[in-house]
Order: sequence, then structure tokens, then C-alpha cells
Amino acid sequence: MPAVGNKSWAIAEGYIPGASVSADPALVSHEAACILNAGDRDAQLSITIYFENREPAGPYRVTVGARRTLHLRFNDLVDPETIPRDTPYASLILSSEPVVVQHTRLDSRNPNVALLSTIAFSCG
Repeated sequence: MPAVGNKSWAIAEGYIPGASVSADPALVSHEAACILNAGDRDAQLSITIYFENREPAGPYRVTVGARRTLHLRFNDLVDPETIPRDTPYASLILSSEPVVVQHTRLDSRNPNVALLSTIAFSCG
């Protein structure tokens, strides 16, 4: 199969709401990168988080197996540090193999839950 995707992706708009209508994991407000690796080799990802008024956090290291998908919640990233809630940020995702990245946010601060999803910006 030919390579699908690219090796560098940017999500310029990031924000993890600090509140949720429920503690049920399905309804906890979150930010996610949905990553597709359709290739024949595992993809090693490095994620750097950029902020408005402080130095970047990361890199966070993630592996997406060959011919697999990963729905990575930014809420779950803790090493080297937890991404702060209620704080605007952006992310840069670099991969050893071509991947496709989709950005999704669930904002459940209000009982009328809001879901946003868009393809990330492919940097090349």
C-alpha cells in the first residue's frame, strides 16, 4: 500500500475544558488527536505543546502500530507533565512514518454537549 498521510502535523487550536457534566469517561471534556497509521511500520510520534505565555511542554512520546489507529486524549498525556486545563495551547506532532491526524474536542461543561472535529494541518 502506498504511504498515506504526512510526517508532520499541527493543531493550532487546543483547549481542555476544566469542567464536565459527568465523571463518566465518555462524557469527560477532552481534547484528542485521532491518528491513522496505514503503513507497514510502527510510527514513533513526538508531540510538543506550545502555550501563549510559557515555554513549550514535551516532547511526549507515542507509538502508533503499523496498520492501526490511536485515539489519543491529550488529557492522558502526563510525561513529562500534565497539560493544564482551561489553558489555550497548540500542538506539533512529528512522526517517523506518514500518518493522518484528526483533531477532536468534547466540551461537556454544559449539559448540551459540544463536539468539534477537524483534520489537523499537514505540514509536509
